[in-house]
Amino acid sequence: MCGIAGICQLDASPLDPQAQYWVKAMTDYIAHRGPDGEGQWLNGPVCLGHRRLSIIDLGTGGQPMHSVDGRYTIVFNGEIYNFVELKQELAANGARFCTSSDTEVILEGYRQWGVDCLSRFNGMFAFALWDAHEQRLFCARDPFGKKPFFYTVQQGRLHFVSELTALEKIPGLSLTMQPEAVMRYLAYEYVPTPQTVYGEVESLPPAHWLMVEGGVVRTGRYWDMPMPDESDRRNPDQLGEELRFLMARAVRRRMVSDVPLGVFLSGGIDSSIVAGLMAQQSPTPIKTFSIGFTEASYDESRYARIVAEAFGTDHHERVLSAEECADNLPGIVSRMDVPMADASVAPTWLLSGVTREKVTVALGGDGADELWAGYEHYIGFKVAEWYNALPALVRHKMVEPLARRLPSSAGYINPRLAVATFLRAAQAPAWQRVQTMLTAFTPDMQAEILTGAFKAQAPGFLSPERLFAPTREQFEHWQPYNAATPLARAFYVYAHQFMLDDILVKVDRCSMLHSLEVRAPFLDKDVAEFAARLPVDRKLHGFKRKWLLKRAFAGLLPKEILHRNKRGFQIPVAEWLRGRMRPLMEDLLSPDSLKAQGIFNPATVRALMDEHISGRADLRKPLWTLLVFQLWWQARQRPAA
Repeated sequence: MCGIAGICQLDASPLDPQAQYWVKAMTDYIAHRGPDGEGQWLNGPVCLGHRRLSIIDLGTGGQPMHSVDGRYTIVFNGEIYNFVELKQELAANGARFCTSSDTEVILEGYRQWGVDCLSRFNGMFAFALWDAHEQRLFCARDPFGKKPFFYTVQQGRLHFVSELTALEKIPGLSLTMQPEAVMRYLAYEYVPTPQTVYGEVESLPPAHWLMVEGGVVRTGRYWDMPMPDESDRRNPDQLGEELRFLMARAVRRRMVSDVPLGVFLSGGIDSSIVAGLMAQQSPTPIKTFSIGFTEASYDESRYARIVAEAFGTDHHERVLSAEECADNLPGIVSRMDVPMADASVAPTWLLSGVTREKVTVALGGDGADELWAGYEHYIGFKVAEWYNALPALVRHKMVEPLARRLPSSAGYINPRLAVATFLRAAQAPAWQRVQTMLTAFTPDMQAEILTGAFKAQAPGFLSPERLFAPTREQFEHWQPYNAATPLARAFYVYAHQFMLDDILVKVDRCSMLHSLEVRAPFLDKDVAEFAARLPVDRKLHGFKRKWLLKRAFAGLLPKEILHRNKRGFQIPVAEWLRGRMRPLMEDLLSPDSLKAQGIFNPATVRALMDEHISGRADLRKPLWTLLVFQLWWQARQRPAA
């Protein structure tokens, strides 16, 4: 795992020699992504930079790496898991290799197959490859976007880097925070790809390439998630056998490493499957790592211990107090290069730190919830169709008043908040329903909390059609429109928004801040395509989530794990905002701070805080979203657009 950066002159004229210093400034900024080595290479119109975290081929895998004949040069972040098979195929066709790294396989793969090499790679990656003969820069990002790639075209140059805020190190670049991006952040809790918080910068979408040639920057898609085949009625036992084979191979490929490795173990279904498959294929006890909490309703450490004992792992656990986690939160959030309001960033960061003390690589269960219907929201989406079929009298005069009488709680589950969120989503159009279940600030809430001057910079943007346009684009991606059911489309939206810009960003940034590589077997290309093609009812069977996944691995998992309800990797935000973190919230959201900033209405923000602190409402989600933005803002020290 590494960090990359570079600059390319669009007209192919030689770069200013200062470019090498600018690229080095960016790679120095992301040194945590690769503390084991660095390199810069300047040649004519291109300058490439790299920070290396040594995982495979420790002796000869340094970058930038050149092809044997010197024509191609690459900087690469990630892993190609099927590189051994590809190397054999390439060698049979005449390719020569000087290293045992997967990086060189990309160089030779591009030589033989061109852009089509991307369809052959099974891995997580972001890279930039310079072709000196054609004077062409070729860049790409992996199918699900596990590895980041930000770029901006300014001053006649393309600038790219692994972390957004590293672009601040280049003199003279315009990086303007856009009101539309702030509004989207408040709605999504992140800024959806390809947009970033800076109007001049984009994030290359997953499964896309970018090419600079002849003064033109072009992008294109090389892969897409397949649609479910609802006609597939194969026997569940046959499907389970195929899934077990694919997952075992995915785990085995991700166990290739020249440095120690282990597994994140939460005690849930997904990480337990990964741990079990690792244990089956390892000649020695595998290392497992978990985080526990002193708050009982958030603690899963008991289940992690059950799994560790069942598989005979070398288990490492750390139990955190609320005080320890809360005290670390501001520093963690301020080190994230993008504003992202997932509160589980804190335990993920702490887990990464504990894991890095023993290993350099960890496997995890990321991707299973999105691809196998692990979230309650999938059930909510399904139930919404039935709910809307009820007579209006029943919905408005019976169900909704009853929902307002439900108890409220600061614990992991707040019944009143959960039902209120469902009802709001059920009333939304199908394309908007998924995001409505996840939204922190609705358009109406934003209309109240944003200042008039700030809203005036983006008139009309708070209409649902404009604010949530990225969701509609993903929901309607498959054509014709009726090619997939609304529920099937929800899977696509989760994978291309929430998983991409929340889950994967969280894991990438938190792990890389500790120089730890995290690998996700559930996002193996073959495993993911298998899951995507399945009929929806093989994943959400009635109200049974992850139906086929659980059935396939019933013989591997302890019964206590197989039959327990899913629990997210969360922290007691609602309680902390009323207690230990209240002084921080009061400070960051003080009237003086907000007036100086000019984005948020101090009176409205104060009212939200008072409602939450008093216990009259559970506003953990919007308040945490505001708090994270303020921490990110302070770390950037950049004025509003």
